[in-house]
Amino acid sequence: MTLLELGLLLQVLFIDVALAGDNAVVIGMAVAGLPARRQHQAITLGVSAAALIRIALALLALRLLAVIGLTLAGGLLLLWVCWRMYRELRGQHRHTAGRGNKTLAQAVLQITLADLSMSLDNILAVAGAAHAHPWVLVIGLVVSVLLTGLAASLVARLLERYRWIAWAGLLIVLYVAGKMIWEGTHQVVAHMQ
Repeated sequence: MTLLELGLLLQVLFIDVALAGDNAVVIGMAVAGLPARRQHQAITLGVSAAALIRIALALLALRLLAVIGLTLAGGLLLLWVCWRMYRELRGQHRHTAGRGNKTLAQAVLQITLADLSMSLDNILAVAGAAHAHPWVLVIGLVVSVLLTGLAASLVARLLERYRWIAWAGLLIVLYVAGKMIWEGTHQVVAHMQ
């Protein structure tokens, strides 16, 4: 490993850690409705699926930069995830025994879709930082995914103890979705002019 490659790897890791915090909140919220024994499994499966797709997309990121409307589509997808989370939080509030209503497959799908829609900025930033070094990109994304999974476990435990955090997390994710929709709309409008 050359000094340049080490520097690029450190840049990629820093970008990943800086941009992955909101993903951990979404993942923690997605698994909060599962029984405790299934939470770790859902995080592992969901984050792994998202990581594989994220790595494939990052390797194609230069082509993705040319796709007008990708940020808008990701924001709309994340808005749908917010709606699903809202419905789950409301349902859990109505039923005091709201635990166990979510299936493992639902949590994995929610994690994968939310992570992918929120990771567009991460994918593009990391691809730009890695330049022409695909292995730097892959290592950086794998480390990021592992850190996100660990943080999500912590968030899920906090959500079990303090339900208000789930509502605050939903507002954060809603803000990210709105920001993506706003920026994506401006990209599309600018391209059409």
